[in-house]
Amino acid sequence: MGVSQRHATISPVPDFIWHSPQSNRKTHLMRKPTKSTSRKTMARSEATPHKASAASLDTPTDLPREAVAALSFSLNRLLADAFALYLKTKNFHWHMSGPHFRDYHLMLDEQADQIFATTDPLAERVRKLGGKTLRSIGDIGRAQSLKDNDKDFVSPRDMLLELLQDNKAMAHAMREAHELCEDHQDAATASILEVYIDETERRTWFLFEASRDADRTGH
Repeated sequence: MGVSQRHATISPVPDFIWHSPQSNRKTHLMRKPTKSTSRKTMARSEATPHKASAASLDTPTDLPREAVAALSFSLNRLLADAFALYLKTKNFHWHMSGPHFRDYHLMLDEQADQIFATTDPLAERVRKLGGKTLRSIGDIGRAQSLKDNDKDFVSPRDMLLELLQDNKAMAHAMREAHELCEDHQDAATASILEVYIDETERRTWFLFEASRDADRTGH
């Protein structure tokens, strides 16, 4: 047999045949994975959802469980009241009437924006501590301490006086939460509450002055 004939009888090993890594003999017949099948396998494994549980939401913290539970409860109450006060302030903003409409309308809109701006930081503090925060309108209703006002008509002065009392109640609840933070050495939450207490007191001041009866001099 010539050289050319010998070369003609030798054919390369097909792609679907693998050799045993321990010998030169063919011990297994199986299809060699291609790049496309490898990508499909990886895609299937990545698409497979991992099992998760409520424990997955336990953010690591150096605070003891008792502190996390107490702080989360207090902050969630503040958060629920913030949502309730925000909506009431917007309610009175929308239904304002009378000769001072423009001033009161704009003031309440400004105050509502300020109140709403507190909600995300409060909720995120709960999560940073490892607690769980509000999930729905139902949660807000169950946790809030401030009362809603669904009356068909509320006079402008009564609106201001009611919001005045609600803001005073909020400031008081924030001080209590601040004391709780000091008890558990939660300086980050305490510093946030200090800012919110100041803002709440400012709203109370404006509402108080706007609701006062004017005398003959206009004051």
